Amino acid sequence: MNMIGKPERTTQRRVIKLFEEELGYRYLGDWIDRERNSNVEEEHLAAYLRRAGYGEAQISAAIRKLEIEASNTVRSLYDNNQAVYGLLRYGVSVQVEAGRPSETVKLINWSNPHANDFAIAEEVTLRGGHERRPDLVLYVNGIALGVIELKNSRVSIGDGIRQILSNQRPEFNAAFFSTIQIVFAGSDSEGLQYGTIGTAEKYFLKWKEDEADDSRYKLDKYLLKICNKDRLMELMHDFVLFDAGVKKLPRVHQYLGIKAAQENIRRSEGGIIWHTQGSGKSIVMVLLAKWILENNANARVVVITDRDELDKQIKGVFAGAGEAIHRTNSGRDLMSVLAQAKPRLLCSLLHKFGQRGVDDFDAFIKELEAQPSKTVGDLFVFVDECHRTQGGKLHKAMTALMPNAVFIGFTGTPLLKKDAQTSIEVFGRYIHTYKFGEAVEDEVVLDLIYEARDIDQRLGSEDKIEAWFDAKTKGLNDWQKDELKKKWGTMQHVLSSRSRKERVVQDVIFDFSVKPRLSSERGNAILVAASIYDACKYFELLQKTPFRGRCGLVTSYNPVTQDVTREDTGANSESDKQFIYNTYTDLLKTVVAKPGMSKTESYEEDVKSLFITQPANMKLLIVVSKLLTGFDAPSCTYLYIDKEMQDHGLFQAICRTNRLDGDDKEFGYIVDYKGLLQKVEKAIAVYTSELDATSGGADPGILLKDRLEKGRERLDEALEVLVLLCEPVDPPKAELQYIRHFCGNTEIATDLEEREPQRAALYKATASLVRAYAGIADEMEEAGYSGDDIKRIKARVEESIALRDTVRRAAGELLDLKAYEADMRHLIDTYIEADEPRKISPFDDISLIELIVKSGIADAIAGQLSGLKGNREAIAETIENNVRSKIVKERMNDPDFFDRISALLEEVIRDRRAKALDYEAYLKCMAEIVKTLAAGKTEDTPAQLDTPGKRALYNNLGKNEDLAMRIDSAVKTSRSDDWRGVEPKERAVKAALYKELQDKDEVERVFVIIKAQREY
Repeated sequence: MNMIGKPERTTQRRVIKLFEEELGYRYLGDWIDRERNSNVEEEHLAAYLRRAGYGEAQISAAIRKLEIEASNTVRSLYDNNQAVYGLLRYGVSVQVEAGRPSETVKLINWSNPHANDFAIAEEVTLRGGHERRPDLVLYVNGIALGVIELKNSRVSIGDGIRQILSNQRPEFNAAFFSTIQIVFAGSDSEGLQYGTIGTAEKYFLKWKEDEADDSRYKLDKYLLKICNKDRLMELMHDFVLFDAGVKKLPRVHQYLGIKAAQENIRRSEGGIIWHTQGSGKSIVMVLLAKWILENNANARVVVITDRDELDKQIKGVFAGAGEAIHRTNSGRDLMSVLAQAKPRLLCSLLHKFGQRGVDDFDAFIKELEAQPSKTVGDLFVFVDECHRTQGGKLHKAMTALMPNAVFIGFTGTPLLKKDAQTSIEVFGRYIHTYKFGEAVEDEVVLDLIYEARDIDQRLGSEDKIEAWFDAKTKGLNDWQKDELKKKWGTMQHVLSSRSRKERVVQDVIFDFSVKPRLSSERGNAILVAASIYDACKYFELLQKTPFRGRCGLVTSYNPVTQDVTREDTGANSESDKQFIYNTYTDLLKTVVAKPGMSKTESYEEDVKSLFITQPANMKLLIVVSKLLTGFDAPSCTYLYIDKEMQDHGLFQAICRTNRLDGDDKEFGYIVDYKGLLQKVEKAIAVYTSELDATSGGADPGILLKDRLEKGRERLDEALEVLVLLCEPVDPPKAELQYIRHFCGNTEIATDLEEREPQRAALYKATASLVRAYAGIADEMEEAGYSGDDIKRIKARVEESIALRDTVRRAAGELLDLKAYEADMRHLIDTYIEADEPRKISPFDDISLIELIVKSGIADAIAGQLSGLKGNREAIAETIENNVRSKIVKERMNDPDFFDRISALLEEVIRDRRAKALDYEAYLKCMAEIVKTLAAGKTEDTPAQLDTPGKRALYNNLGKNEDLAMRIDSAVKTSRSDDWRGVEPKERAVKAALYKELQDKDEVERVFVIIKAQREY
């Protein structure tokens, strides 16, 4: 009979039966009283090796060498485990007689998994340290490779994980784990989690596959998936990574992504792997590269990035995983290396495929295609952040230089259809996707909290501004005054007033004083400024606060004297460039350049390292565009945005904050000073949805054709407009004739005034031509232009730009604004006043994933679920899935309450599907469910149950209000600080519960609920 809360032993017997009958493992018995239990069972290993055809001398030598490596007392568990893994993976080199060549004894048959001896033993007593007894141990050929800890349904599998971790400590049974490759903790209620030696509790993983299959316990389902002989051997052979002191196994999306990529590679097909920011894309690269190099003797892998920062990071990841990778230092080095057989693994920056001094790039590409450079081997090219590197001239050069290479694009962001040349057009279709919403649901990354803050600004004295402006612009004509007003009166410059920046700085400092994650100094933040000038201004302001010495400035700027040689206006004041130069010069004066690096690079390396490793000593990084991609700092918790951003850039930036980093980091926080809410929502909506060529819209090939047709049409029109504008110019249509036509006599003011419409038309037409040409400049041939056409159009564009600038100068309408910079900056800083920042986001402290649940019910459906507009079925399923996800995630907090909500939800869903509810009635029901879910209680809940913990006790103790209050009081009286996970402290709480409940089983049941309540 299947009973509720059955003993752990019942689950254990069922799991053993599953391994015997369904997975084909031998049952070795109950080893509770067996002497000398070991991670290398010599009798079983020797028997396997004899069957494999090895002689007694070879067997004896191989076992002895394995045992020596496994029991080395000088090394750490990690080092012993890595040494053992090398013997398991590649075999043991033995020499049975002096003078004879060494032979390799294969301890495991990787090519034919079913030829190995798979076995399972229970209650394996481990002696030597403090005695411990793993529930189940998996042996392959007598070598212990897996450990399983099981818990009954009323106990958290976290207890099992902590048991596994304590077993690995030196005072317990660390030596036994030197051969272990995978560990499991599971129960019938919570399913299965897995890790390997040294895996911290928060990094234990869950497998997810065939989610629709609900035919058995999740524990059984996923043991069958992972411990299947073929898959277990595959995981251990191809998916184990020793990464700079941390042993890693793949998450399921990494495993499935690599498996899909392997199929593409076998067919010599490229494609795109889109795994969202922070989900371990670099590990996929490393494991896939290792597999390619091992399975194809002629293969070579080239990893391409488009930023030096990423290039260094990729090399670091491979080096940490023990894979030597050659980082090319120039285009010549790159081509030289490609022409040799080794190294087989290299990384390069994209721009190293270009060639300086090339005037006619199209001719250069044709030359490369006609006579490609010599490359050796079968090239597989990994292009990182492929949404940025997919198009343009350098990609053409790359494909021309390596015409037979297989290109695989990696991206953490999706590919928008409006991109000039989509990655899908270049690389092919998606190989595998793992979207942002999936990663949040799987707890691979954190969800994001969005908060908009507005800083109102006003003019302090309009009269003074006008008077000051008039005094400073004497001698300028009206057009020049207009230009000056336009430049400095734009919102961009208004928003960069000193007063406003001071408010932002005060706001950030306030957050660091009151926000728990920041005030504890475990977390830090990034401030995104709109420009290098703004970043330097923020840095200057922060030097007068407690952040002095604890904030860094990381931009693309590197000071060189040439920057300011033309900046001195003689007015004894700083231009913007001079201010930037002076800020950096002062910043770097005490920095000592490291070998092979500039002072700026050395400074940035130091502040980035401090930011990651010592958040208390590097609280804030001020950036413009650097570090917003490919910079992983788990300590980074807040992102302050003071810059217009959208699409890929915005999404990548906000994902700097959502890396896992301890239990005190629950979300990544976005503070927005630019009112980007709609853009953030759009970014999240795009990145949580499946985007590929089959998800609607035209086929990528048709998209490309339409785009080029439209581009050609725009370019031809722009050329025609300019021809018509210039047609009336007198022969011989030289510079003088153009000036006379568009300006008249430049010394006569009325002439300039009369011809202003012609000049305005010229400026507008030239701007249109430049935009149209830039849109398809790299694809002129694909757009249908001949070689002669391309040269003629390029010359025409250059002539038009030169004509526009000549006419502007002749008319006095090209004003050099340098002399006015300092005065305008003074005007803005003096007369524009900023108020205290105020929150304007209506969704303060609401997760963006939950935002759809909160606002997608009523009027906001069109806005929040606009991609599903008109599809009532899809909208309903989206709402239901989000509600169901919240119920599943929070059920342990209050099982009775969430089970009742779940039953209500399923009833509404049944009625909807049976057409028993019309759409409006359905939405009303869902709104009520969401409202109840958000409140955490029903309307009939007694008033004195004023906390979630009290309500959970009431709901799960038969609605006994008095008992719930007594239990609440007992817990608060008996608990100690940090009592969770500390056995003596937990026992004290259980003892207090027993006094009230007088039932051990009931104590265990209620204890699980109490443990889930934050208030206790």
